[in-house]
Amino acid sequence: MVGIILRLFGRGVRDMAAHPLAQVFTLLAVTLAVFLAGLFLMAFVNLDQALGTARGKAVYQVYWHADADMKTVRSQWDSFGHMPWLTEVKTYTPEEALETLSGNLSSVGGVDTSWIGKSPLPPTAVLVFEPKAKDMSGWHDETMTYLSGLPGVQRIGASPVRDDLARAWNVFSRNVMWPVIGFLGLVLSLVVGNTIKLSLVSRETEIEILHLVGARNWYIRLPLLITGGIQGLCGGLLATGLLWVTWMQIRNVFMFPPVSMQLSFLPVEQVAMLVAVPAVMGVVSSWIAVKR
Repeated sequence: MVGIILRLFGRGVRDMAAHPLAQVFTLLAVTLAVFLAGLFLMAFVNLDQALGTARGKAVYQVYWHADADMKTVRSQWDSFGHMPWLTEVKTYTPEEALETLSGNLSSVGGVDTSWIGKSPLPPTAVLVFEPKAKDMSGWHDETMTYLSGLPGVQRIGASPVRDDLARAWNVFSRNVMWPVIGFLGLVLSLVVGNTIKLSLVSRETEIEILHLVGARNWYIRLPLLITGGIQGLCGGLLATGLLWVTWMQIRNVFMFPPVSMQLSFLPVEQVAMLVAVPAVMGVVSSWIAVKR
């Protein structure tokens, strides 16, 4: 039984060479359909990354205990440089904080702080970020956890990023665009399926003769299913290759200020979908065509 199945598998591969013109046109049609779908999907993925990322500034004010060891505090200030999306750091020793406070109050008459002696104000750092994270809540929680875990830190004040464009786009993409992507996948399935099914018209006489001589259905269908699957798989692979070549040519097209954005290729799971959907639909459409 296994030997028969293997022979039928080989016959399905050889049958592709028996009708080369029909196979080539079918392969081109499948490749074009998958390529256009992939191009639209890649455009949406990059648009989602560009508009769905929050833009703006987040400011964190870190206050240490007034009696904190300044040597330890200064080493912590030096370590802030590794934090992602950090654009500006302002630090104040207790004396500098008192001097700054006095200078700010000078506009309303001034305050004489010479009698105070040692400054009672705590060491302070002001951190300014321009985050571009998709999950702003997660990034904020991670930043707060890191800063609050520093030895000697008493409290932290934060003003989170507000980006109405990113929020509106995320709502739009979740409620509108992803359903459109799902509909695109359905259209792609129908186009590929019908294309491969139409390619079997050239083999209608052959199928009828096999029915007349009493060939079993699985004996007739298996080579055709294999042919349809291979056509869909090859079309998906070719389209993905063309998509990658296109991406290599245009990935830096927006690398100029103020955009300065490099286009991203499709994620692995979406590439797998572009290859798997045509292959599966090739098998399904061949089954339906022979059944009828």
